[in-house]
Amino acid sequence: MSQKAVVILSSGGIDSTTAMAIVKNQGYEIISLSLDYGQRNRYELECSKKVAAFYKVKEHVIISLNLRQIGGSALTSEIEVPKNRSEVELNEDIPVTYVPARNLIFLSVAVALAEARKITNIFIGVNAVDFSGYPDCRPAFIQSFEATANLGTRCGVQGKEHIRIHTPLIHLSKRQIIEKGLELGVNFELTSSCYDPQSGGKPCGSCDSCLIRQKGFKELDKEDPCRSG
Repeated sequence: MSQKAVVILSSGGIDSTTAMAIVKNQGYEIISLSLDYGQRNRYELECSKKVAAFYKVKEHVIISLNLRQIGGSALTSEIEVPKNRSEVELNEDIPVTYVPARNLIFLSVAVALAEARKITNIFIGVNAVDFSGYPDCRPAFIQSFEATANLGTRCGVQGKEHIRIHTPLIHLSKRQIIEKGLELGVNFELTSSCYDPQSGGKPCGSCDSCLIRQKGFKELDKEDPCRSG
């Protein structure tokens, strides 16, 4: 198994891009994995390509999974994306932008790719602070999934090295993630966070993800390059 190569899930957003910067700074060879799952924000796939090029990844794998056939989310159906929710509302129930089992599915694909490439380290940019209440961003889920991955793969059962799921941002706020990214030279202009972007990828500025992103930049007294454009 390669100790200097990793698979990293990349959505083209702030979190996964900062996680990629951390990995790059540690000297790892990167295989970037993006999922075309029928998401409302098609522009994020273009951002993931730009991020992969920026970090000169060894391979950028884009896999199609049409989760619109399942639906159940404002990101994969015609359900309206919530806008201009208050900070109290953001911390209430799991919102309709939650995609059923998304990280469970994505990490399963990442494990399959990693095992095929003889890699044991997988990175994902989830965080359990500013995360809109998604259950698949929490430490308990990541720990449980890692155990399951090692029980259900050949490398986990027979290999000398077990699969590890790394979450370098899991205990950071959006402000801290942006700050870390800036320290590592992340070009946030390449990223997209909006759930419901306008043509050309311009952020709506009022969905939950936009509000959380704006709050992070504001707390650092920085201007979001995607807003200024």
